[in-house]
Amino acid sequence: MTSGKKKIAILNNSINPAVYKPIEHWETFLDVPWESFRAVDGQFPDLADEYSHLLITGSEASIVERETWVCEEMEIIKQALEKGLPILGSCYGHQLLVLTLRGPAHVRRCSRPEVGWIPIHVVRRSNLLGEAGTAYAFSIHFDEAINLDEDFIILASTPACPVQAFELRNRPVWGVQFHPEIGIPAAQDLLQNLAGLGLEHSPLFERALRSRPKDSGIIRRIVRCFLEAGCCL
Repeated sequence: MTSGKKKIAILNNSINPAVYKPIEHWETFLDVPWESFRAVDGQFPDLADEYSHLLITGSEASIVERETWVCEEMEIIKQALEKGLPILGSCYGHQLLVLTLRGPAHVRRCSRPEVGWIPIHVVRRSNLLGEAGTAYAFSIHFDEAINLDEDFIILASTPACPVQAFELRNRPVWGVQFHPEIGIPAAQDLLQNLAGLGLEHSPLFERALRSRPKDSGIIRRIVRCFLEAGCCL
């Protein structure tokens, strides 16, 4: 790839695109060329091409129930890691990074799912999240990453989920458990769509819809950090 040029490969992990639309959520904040690949359909990028960054979206899938496409996606992530590409994973993408890097013992079902707009404790200053303190963002997750070793710098946490964000030490690789890319109107639409499906967790979606939304807007800083990172190799 020509030095200085950027193009993002997006691994789109949506199962039902009529309900969950991650590309619509992300494209608002991306001012460089990108191309998306629908993982559930077996579509994946050739990283020998011109891609400079890899973005891994959330999913309705559970990280503990892995179909063939998940294993194929993990191979793409391994290739990106070998090439030293900057990688950013959100929610399921965050968990999938941990699964790829450390294996199934480091992901699990949550004891307390987080659905709605939550306060996130930023535990240290970083380029990704800024100063230590409290930030608010939309969250919807039923799985989590756990027991990470010293190669993972924990950037943020909540009482229910100690690993809300991480940076891989000395590598441009980040995971965020929350969904900073889903703004308030889009989050409300997603919750309404999910509540209308009559799922087991519909009461959680309905309760979140009745809550007061609060979003600190940290998505722009996160995307800027991600895009400013260069290939390590």
